Amino acid sequence: METDWSLRFIKLAQYLSTWSKDPSTKVGCVIVGADREILSTGFNGFPRGIGDDDRLNDRAKKYPIICHAEENAILHAARNGIPLKGSFLYVSSLPPCARCARMIIQTGISVVAHVEQEVPERWREEVETSANLFAEAGVLVQPLRVF
Repeated sequence: METDWSLRFIKLAQYLSTWSKDPSTKVGCVIVGADREILSTGFNGFPRGIGDDDRLNDRAKKYPIICHAEENAILHAARNGIPLKGSFLYVSSLPPCARCARMIIQTGISVVAHVEQEVPERWREEVETSANLFAEAGVLVQPLRVF
């Protein structure tokens, strides 16, 4: 993976994260093919029409780490018939949660890159679980330093 291109895609994921409707976290995701073509993008959000505070609070209680930009990007690709096997996934913040890790593994994505940063205590167990899932599946997880 080339660092210059990786940083460009991470920056794009960071830009996408600003579109998030979720006040608890801002996460963006870019899925890139082998020829550096963007296959799909996603950011944290809710289905159309959902925006009230009660739903946001319910989601925060249900999931220990709210990091589903990856899921949105994968579902977008699936709806459009875009194969993701062997592609690269770039995330604007922490590594994907276990729920998204399972989806990523099922699609055949081979590399997950994310911004290198300290994992908050309340999310460490979730991030550790996803790291174990990726390791078992042979998915390379690469933290990137963004300046």
